[in-house]
Amino acid sequence: MELKKSEEILAEIHRNCELALQSISNILPETEDNELREELMRQHEEYEKIGGRAAIIAKDKGIELKNPSCMKKAMMWSSIKMNTLVDDSRSHIAEMMVQGTVMGITALKSSLGEMSEDESDEDIKALAEELLQIEENFEKTWKNMIA
Repeated sequence: MELKKSEEILAEIHRNCELALQSISNILPETEDNELREELMRQHEEYEKIGGRAAIIAKDKGIELKNPSCMKKAMMWSSIKMNTLVDDSRSHIAEMMVQGTVMGITALKSSLGEMSEDESDEDIKALAEELLQIEENFEKTWKNMIA
């Protein structure tokens, strides 16, 4: 097994969850729509669960996971604030969430596609596939909220 590929996928899972959690935390204060807030909180909880499981796997395997940089987080924060300042409607927020979710799906699919069967750590691969499924469901949910 090529541990490096598995480590990269675990890092991608962690990064994906951290960026999603940060985005949701940035959007929640701008959201007055109760149904939208509930969906954001539900998704936040799902990302926390997956991120927590990734952290446990990393600890068990002696892998160090790095958080997104402060610059990346600041850029996300400012982008979200500017976008919601212009339009804080349910439809616009759902569009923003679709964009972020699609980026996460694309990154995960790319990472998984680069890994052959004999290179994969089954726990990490299973977690990546679970996150991918969750994000694909989130994408459908957000698309349904776009007017």
